[in-house]
Amino acid sequence: MCGIVGQFNHGDGTPMGDAVLSRMCAAIVHRGPDHEGHFVDGAFGMGMTRLSINDLEGGHQPLSNEDGSIVVVCNGEIYNSPELRRDLEARGHRFASHSDVAVIPHLYEEYGEDFVRHLDGMFAVALWDKRARRLCLARDRVGIKPLYVAARPGAVAWASEITALMAGGWCDDLDLTSLHHYLSLGYIPAPGSIFTGVRKLEPGTQLTVEQGRQPVERRYWQLRFAPESPARRDEEYVEEVQAALRSAVKSHLLSDVPIGVFLSGGVDSSGLVGLMSEFATQRIQTFSVGFEEKSFDELELARQVAARYGTDHHEIVVRPDALRVLPALVHHFGEPFADSSAVPVYYVSELAHRNVKVVLSGEGGDEVFAGYETYLAGKLAALYRRLPGVVGRSLLPAVVRRLPVSHGKVSFDYKAKRFVAGANLPLADGHFWWKVVLSEAVQSELCTARPDDPHLETAALYRAAAERAGSDDWLARLQAIDAQIYLPDDILTKADRMSMAHSLEARVPYLDTKLVELAARLPSDVKLRRFSKKWILKQALAKHVPASILQAKKRGFNVPVATWLRNELHDMTADVLSPAALRRVGLFEPSYVQRLIAEHGAMQADHSRPLWTLLVFMNWYDMWQSARAAGRVASVAAHPPVPTPAVGLASRES
Repeated sequence: MCGIVGQFNHGDGTPMGDAVLSRMCAAIVHRGPDHEGHFVDGAFGMGMTRLSINDLEGGHQPLSNEDGSIVVVCNGEIYNSPELRRDLEARGHRFASHSDVAVIPHLYEEYGEDFVRHLDGMFAVALWDKRARRLCLARDRVGIKPLYVAARPGAVAWASEITALMAGGWCDDLDLTSLHHYLSLGYIPAPGSIFTGVRKLEPGTQLTVEQGRQPVERRYWQLRFAPESPARRDEEYVEEVQAALRSAVKSHLLSDVPIGVFLSGGVDSSGLVGLMSEFATQRIQTFSVGFEEKSFDELELARQVAARYGTDHHEIVVRPDALRVLPALVHHFGEPFADSSAVPVYYVSELAHRNVKVVLSGEGGDEVFAGYETYLAGKLAALYRRLPGVVGRSLLPAVVRRLPVSHGKVSFDYKAKRFVAGANLPLADGHFWWKVVLSEAVQSELCTARPDDPHLETAALYRAAAERAGSDDWLARLQAIDAQIYLPDDILTKADRMSMAHSLEARVPYLDTKLVELAARLPSDVKLRRFSKKWILKQALAKHVPASILQAKKRGFNVPVATWLRNELHDMTADVLSPAALRRVGLFEPSYVQRLIAEHGAMQADHSRPLWTLLVFMNWYDMWQSARAAGRVASVAAHPPVPTPAVGLASRES
């Protein structure tokens, strides 16, 4: 695990130097504090910061083949490296390192640019072919590891985090299209970024740049949700999923340092603990986060699992004043990112870092096995549309609009209002409506600066993703949307940045390639059985997870931001989103924002997501502008202010 950076002046051949690489590496030193390595070859240069996980002494990067003609840096883990190494050695290749990354230059010798198809793992790779003067950049299949790419005529730069590109002088102008998508979703979907000229390399994609030629991008993998037909017996599917789960967890334990588990108290993370117990050679360490607000707290469920498996269990309780850490979060994301659950992930990562270097985490289980409430909503919407017109379009929506506002965890009034507003929309648009933060209509009133394209719609991204599903099955299309957009650009972005902020590697076994491809072939009825979400996963994990958790209502990893904004964080909100502050930025209509604040405070509406989205953006904007004005982007990005955690800590052994 590490952070990677680089630059290639492929047009005029301007020589590279160590100074630029050093500035870029300094901005992401938290990703790899154990070692820094550079490689320069004329107009080409790349660097890395390493977090030592495998081959602690001999795995320093960059790594090369026998004669040094192929050089590579890689952020991530190659889980099938033992098998690849054995095959390559049989073909005559010789290795100077036992690192999992060491197989990559030799794979390139054998297969050229198709080397990436042989890798199974989470990775962002930069490979340099000295003889061909060729750069190959590649990102893993589902987007677990990030890779930003910046381009100008005759030059390209890349980095694991956008702050490194800021440090290298590549981030100048705000991209209003990406700002529009951010306001719609609370994050920026790939390939966009908050800056013009900087983009995310999409999952399953490879970029090749050669001296004197135009860059070429190609997709080497695309997940297709194509439920098999005819369906087989349930027992066959259960056995197949069980075998794939065990194989995934076993492969993800490849490490020369101890591995822990993020334990939320849900099915996914509890299953990881149970499966890991089959292979663990020492006591498992588990890490959980909770809240003072009871409807948001799941610590008791996590304790049940910890007790069952006798783990060394650690807990943390996040309180409202923990949001003093918001500036640090903004720095680590590097661009606006408004998923408020990043706050507890930040703190539980800090807790885990005190004890281990690597954790397993349950991200991906909901997307792969259909665990979201929004999938149930899609099923219910089909029934809703059969209601008589006067009931479905007039009477019921009128009743729902009169429901009192609650700031509880995913409250009934919130779900009911979202449901009736989107139930009559086409499939992809209805799914988008569940996720939208600020609608197109609201943005037209809120935003004083708009993208050039008057027809821009964030929902169009959802429609396009649904078309790429590979199936007309309604659930397959919804899962394809989440797998292509929500999973890599929200869920995995959050997991990567918050864990790496504390030099902690988070691995996600539910996104193992073979497991993901298997789940995509499963019939929808096996994943969503009537109104039981993740039915097949629960059957497969029945021996490993307590019945109380298997039968519990899904609660999600939500944060009580609505209550915090109305009480403890009210003054901060009023200050950051004051008319004077908004006029200084010049992007949002102050009177509209003040109305949102007033209605939320009076509990006339729940505007917590829009307000949080604006709060995060304003904090990010101030960071960016301050860094530009001071001419010290590198130092600001490398050393974000991190206050003393205002949280409750507990460590317990079960």
